[in-house]
Amino acid sequence: MVKSWHRIQELGPFTTDVWPFISSETNHTRGLLARLCGVAPHRLALSENVTSGCVLPLWGLPFKAGDRILISDCEHPGVVAACHELARREQLAIDNLPVQELRRGCEEQSDTDANVIRALDRSLQPRTKLVVLSHLLWNTGQLMPIAAVADHLRDHPQHPYLLVDAAQTMGQIPVKEAAQAADIYAFTGHKWACGPEGLGGVALSDRILNEANPTMIGWRSLRDETRAILNDPDPFHHDSRRFEIATSCVPLMAGLRQSLNLLADEGRAEERLQTIQRLSNQLWRQLNELPGTTPLLAGEPPAGLVSFKLSSESTRSTAEIVEILGSKGIWIRNLEEPICLRACTHITTEEQELSQLINALRELTTTASSGT
Repeated sequence: MVKSWHRIQELGPFTTDVWPFISSETNHTRGLLARLCGVAPHRLALSENVTSGCVLPLWGLPFKAGDRILISDCEHPGVVAACHELARREQLAIDNLPVQELRRGCEEQSDTDANVIRALDRSLQPRTKLVVLSHLLWNTGQLMPIAAVADHLRDHPQHPYLLVDAAQTMGQIPVKEAAQAADIYAFTGHKWACGPEGLGGVALSDRILNEANPTMIGWRSLRDETRAILNDPDPFHHDSRRFEIATSCVPLMAGLRQSLNLLADEGRAEERLQTIQRLSNQLWRQLNELPGTTPLLAGEPPAGLVSFKLSSESTRSTAEIVEILGSKGIWIRNLEEPICLRACTHITTEEQELSQLINALRELTTTASSGT
């Protein structure tokens, strides 16, 4: 990233010499992310984060008053709030897709998949125009069958669009099948991909590129800046760039590409997932055996998210527990819906770190049960 920044300064950030470098950096980054998603580069837009990747194409969809949006009960508040505001402005209705209650483990994934499809059938309405469902649920850690959901939606009279929040997948699990199937598949580079904050991407279906209008508009959205000035009725790119806006931080692209290359050095996505599962399953088993803790999933997790609850005897809130653990150098997260704690295992996680967490939790639960 520093090398990239220096190169821009050497060329001059406002000279004609810098543009070939910026174009090369952008094209290389777009191409790499497109390959990871299994889509053509024209279907991959660069974004700043998951929310912008979801919202920019979402707000360009051709809704009509009375259309309905079906949102799962495990979506991130940022995406949920965007859908509710869109519904308010466009006079749309919001429906709920119940998936939080699905708590099976990895070995019973086929049962989870079937239950998701059944829940989808019960929740779809004649005028459902959009379904919002994360690939890996950020709170329970359950894996959703995105490709199967997409296939199912094709049989619906409205053929609803499928928007997928992929914040927890890129860099953790293989994403090609889901990214190819979804209409909007938005991810970030700063979580499991271990890249810098402020850069992500969104894989878009050809249907989105043909039917959705640009929303936030800047010079990167335009085929030719001069044509917009000349009142061209269609000045926008006809590919994913219609959902890009304007100036962004180019050195971040070098950082993300290097992070993804380092991940690739650790093995294929499937091989890395095996390492993550081995660690998360070990943590799940230890939590399951620890008195006073209960994992959210009834079986071993399909990926690296391990959510759990403490017994009702604990007098401390989940937020207080996070702070106590943090003071010991152990950082996990507390969530509100459902109320729980969430730990994550990645390929960088060491087994001794799992032991440290379990020992710290044992101390907390022992203290709570003794009333001290």
